[in-house]
Amino acid sequence: MGCAVANNSAPRVVPREGLLDEVRAALGEALLDAREAVSETTLTVRRDDIVEVCRTLRDSFEYQQLMEIAGVDYPSRPERFEVVYHLLSLTRNHRIRVTLSTDEDMAVPSITSLWPVAGWLEREVFDLYGVLFDGNDDLRRILTDYGFRGHPFRKDFPLSGYVELRYSEEQKRVVYEPVRLPQDFRAFDFLSPWEGARYILPGDEKASPEAPGAPTPLKADEVKKP
Repeated sequence: MGCAVANNSAPRVVPREGLLDEVRAALGEALLDAREAVSETTLTVRRDDIVEVCRTLRDSFEYQQLMEIAGVDYPSRPERFEVVYHLLSLTRNHRIRVTLSTDEDMAVPSITSLWPVAGWLEREVFDLYGVLFDGNDDLRRILTDYGFRGHPFRKDFPLSGYVELRYSEEQKRVVYEPVRLPQDFRAFDFLSPWEGARYILPGDEKASPEAPGAPTPLKADEVKKP
């Protein structure tokens, strides 16, 4: 593991010495876990304290920019969703990750009061995972279509979806229809392409064997020398 990290060509983020101790003291009970691994700092915090945690990181630890909000789905957990915030300090040239957990019903406090751009990012997490954000006044879908059913990044969302859309020449508009799979699922045997399949492939029936009586090339030692 250490060798792999050392040989990674990605730029390394220099750790901030003493950061975890300072963060623990500043966040108190709001902080559930803090760790550093592969030059990355991750904080796990209580859901209801996310606004104050982010405010403290912005105002006291110089993490001025919110770069991303992402979601993760762990269906086997009681609180199946993780919401992940990525913050950047321009003055310290350092990044930090803040995570919290929630479920389908418990809303996460919105951080749009700290970073207005969070409105769009929270909409993405809501659209793809169904996580609710309390305080976001514009919590609409942003990536899927109007009337889309379900949340496509959940692990239990069917790969084929629920509906498919196409342009109808008759109605001169895009129409929604139940999903149809006109092509049957094919079975793959995962044979090595160098060994070849043990059955006749489509088109092989057109290949004819060597015609009867056709000469077979002689080997070098069979050629009669004058």
